[in-house]
Amino acid sequence: MNRADLHTHTTASDGLHRPADNVRMAKEAGLAAIAITDHDTVAGVAEAAEAGKRYGIEVVPGVEISTSFEGREIHVLGYYVDTADQTLLRRLISQRRVRDSRNEGIVSRLNELGIPITMAHVMEAAGREPGQDETIGRPHIADALVRLGAVATTQEAFDRYLAEGKAAYVAPPPRISPPEAFAWIHEAGGTAIVAHPGLYRNDALAERFLLSGADGLEAYHSDHEPAAESYFRELAERHGKLVTGGSDFHGARKGKVYHGPIGNRTVDAAVLTVLRRHAAR
Repeated sequence: MNRADLHTHTTASDGLHRPADNVRMAKEAGLAAIAITDHDTVAGVAEAAEAGKRYGIEVVPGVEISTSFEGREIHVLGYYVDTADQTLLRRLISQRRVRDSRNEGIVSRLNELGIPITMAHVMEAAGREPGQDETIGRPHIADALVRLGAVATTQEAFDRYLAEGKAAYVAPPPRISPPEAFAWIHEAGGTAIVAHPGLYRNDALAERFLLSGADGLEAYHSDHEPAAESYFRELAERHGKLVTGGSDFHGARKGKVYHGPIGNRTVDAAVLTVLRRHAAR
């Protein structure tokens, strides 16, 4: 298969598998390439690249930047960014600090509900050491709640406490806008793609983002229905923009794969040449 899965997460953010494991699974799935696109960090790219040499898999250096627009959280994928670009790395640190403040607010609310959880518990559940360039998020808080015996499963943690509208939910603090993320990615030598546009429940946003600096849309995604995939592909092509796709793989908890397994959504690996060429402009 000359196919590429351009959206996967690892233990560098909220995935359950090491970057090298994602590459191994890409090989087992018969893929030619895989992108590592962790939330607000590029910490997993180097390990994946080394594994790519061993398995004969092309590893696309990437990142998924969290932004906000009109009250919605919008994710922007960056491909072929320079992972050593110091300005980008400083900006991603600032992104993780925003996420850290939200995590602390969630832990505080859980304490108010009588659950004796601390950020140390969350760090332990995530397998993190202080100062690491890796992202902590709600899935790690859910894992900590399971370890503490406060809930039986991570799904229960979200259903009772962490999902929007639940007892310990804290809205994301103000973030950068999507156009700012497009600029960050471009300044780091990358190509900016709007992630899973069908999940924002407002299809008109995709066209607005294409007109404000995005280089394309992630039309193919594990949570997009076929009609949505066709719509976003045609929209991107109509504007002369790029079309990408990926599984959004995070791993499996108790046999349930979050979004989809590696290779669940792919694009022809020929798109990598276009992404590289576009990034080099």
